[in-house]
Amino acid sequence: MQKAQFGMIGLGTMGRNLVLNMADHGIAVCGYDRNTDQQKRLLEEGKDKPVQTAATMQAFVESLETPRRIMMLVPAGKIVDAVIDEIKPFLQAGDILIDGGNSHFTDTDARIARLQDTGIHFTGMGVSGGEDGARLGPSMMPGGNKDGYAELKNILEKIAAQTDEGPCVTFVGNGSAGHYTKMVHNGIEYAIMQLISEVYAILKNVGGCDNDQLHQVFTNWNDGALQSFLVEITAKVFLQPDDVDATKRLVDVILDRAAQKGTGMWTSESALELHIPTPAIDEAVAARDLSAYKKEREIIDGFTPTTVITAIDKEQLIQVLHDALYFGMAVSYIQGLHLLQTASDTYKYEINMAEVARIWKGGCIIRSVMLNDIRKAYVNNATLKNLLLNKTFYALLEEKRNALVTALKTGMDNKIGMPVLSSSLNYFDMFSTGRSGSNLIQAQRDFFGAHTYERIDKEGNFHTNWN
Repeated sequence: MQKAQFGMIGLGTMGRNLVLNMADHGIAVCGYDRNTDQQKRLLEEGKDKPVQTAATMQAFVESLETPRRIMMLVPAGKIVDAVIDEIKPFLQAGDILIDGGNSHFTDTDARIARLQDTGIHFTGMGVSGGEDGARLGPSMMPGGNKDGYAELKNILEKIAAQTDEGPCVTFVGNGSAGHYTKMVHNGIEYAIMQLISEVYAILKNVGGCDNDQLHQVFTNWNDGALQSFLVEITAKVFLQPDDVDATKRLVDVILDRAAQKGTGMWTSESALELHIPTPAIDEAVAARDLSAYKKEREIIDGFTPTTVITAIDKEQLIQVLHDALYFGMAVSYIQGLHLLQTASDTYKYEINMAEVARIWKGGCIIRSVMLNDIRKAYVNNATLKNLLLNKTFYALLEEKRNALVTALKTGMDNKIGMPVLSSSLNYFDMFSTGRSGSNLIQAQRDFFGAHTYERIDKEGNFHTNWN
């Protein structure tokens, strides 16, 4: 049988769909999975396509042309290391091994170091787009080294999502840059999802919008400045009937307890380590944690009388929430990209921020029309540390600040929690305040702990005997 150009280990939903995507583009692929049912399913779905499977790991490796290009799509953690241990004896210098799962970036660094003396190129690659993205064109964020990427470039560019500015894949940067970038992508995703849920709660509980109206609101929003994958699918969610009772909409019978897999938390942890403020992401993670306390929330809800809903013009409310959501989404990108730029500087990733914005424009979960303005800002200033320093981008948010304030007042008057919307305003206001109240904190620290302080009129560190 003809040698395959690419190998895939792990033929679950993502792995199988990526294989079929490659096959559609004429790329010969060999798949391997210990679960033979997964192999059979691939062969069935890949009938009449250049797809094959292998019975053993050794046979799998031997089925590939050299240099071998192999992707692992297996659960992050110990399983990745187990697969590396199993396949390593059959590989040789120049082969490329890709981890396409959501591995923590520090694990990727460790694996690169572990394989460095073997000459095997280890690529940590973030893949975004879910099942449909894998099948029809994902956004991919490979990191590692340029030599390894050179052997993957042609294949990855063929299967990636395509936009007016090219395929949604690029060499993101050195070492674990790919997995770090995907982690930040997921942190931004957490924040935007929470923002949408907060806006939904106000539209439903204050605006009195039913599911058909909510569908129309989000559909209209998706035709303008809020055009994005998450707004698009939100509009569709409201029309989905319940499988159990077709007279109901599915969204109304889904338990309000949000799960998470940890990538949002990883983003917050890294931001804290690098001293980069990402409160929108932090609050989104905390909101999911808080949602888990369903029983306790119901008990406490019974302590208080029914909330009186403040009357408000529905059309005005919809416009206010449109601008508030725009503001919050922009702040989510700002915080995530500030973190990514700082991580690039700290860990020597050498990430091109304009390229990251470009490859996020298609295929991925956080794709949106807003990324056009974000990319433009980085093209005009490749060393931009924070998007708020771009006057055009800052002006877009300043223009919508009053709408966010109105949205927050409306939510607070009606006892609706808005952790990410409110933190977005606080972030914007604090970041655009030249003289804050933090001087008092420095005075307090020096008072009780002799930690010293700096002055505005001379250089150096100073201490006062406050007593």
